[in-house]
Amino acid sequence: MDCMEGMRQFPDKYFDLAIVDPPYGIGESGKKNGTRSKLATSKDYPEFYGEDKEPPGPEYFAELFRVSKNQVVWGANHFISRMPFDSSCWIVWDKETGNNDFADCELAWTSFSTAVRKYTFRWSGMLQGNMRDKEIRIHPTQKPVVLYEWILQKYAVPGAIILDTHVGSASSLIACTKLGFPYIGFEIHPGYYKKASERLQAETAQITIFNMEGANGW
Repeated sequence: MDCMEGMRQFPDKYFDLAIVDPPYGIGESGKKNGTRSKLATSKDYPEFYGEDKEPPGPEYFAELFRVSKNQVVWGANHFISRMPFDSSCWIVWDKETGNNDFADCELAWTSFSTAVRKYTFRWSGMLQGNMRDKEIRIHPTQKPVVLYEWILQKYAVPGAIILDTHVGSASSLIACTKLGFPYIGFEIHPGYYKKASERLQAETAQITIFNMEGANGW
């Protein structure tokens, strides 16, 4: 489902926390990855919806802030002019990427008023912070489940209802399931929706899915 259509179905401030990873508008659509790494050939992925040509427009952020009480927005350094106010609390994810042209870190804007926080977890091609329990990469902008677990533990109160408008690989939903947070997630691309659903079902034995009949929504 298109997240804009989905969010319109919910009343104001329905979600306690939105953790979103929208397109950054930098062209990371999938096929670009194969030429990035200098150590090994990177994996190509199917292009996702919109091909990462533009970040979401003002109407997306207006709706996001309408339906959620607090927000964590990945990639906001690429579209900072679209954020509604300055924030002292940014999240820095140090990916320990090594010798390639991927960014050393990713940044997330948050609506919280606390200090900047950093999370370090290696995420560099075949190399991951936990090599004994490696995650299968199914999406070009996939983030590790443990990163979302860390965010939830830091910024979500028990029982908080979580929103993810751009589910992608379902890492956020897996983290919510593991930690017992109810959630709603949207993914517009049918192919990635199918892969994310399969991954979610494979990695979580008992889950609660919020189904939206006739739509690609959890």
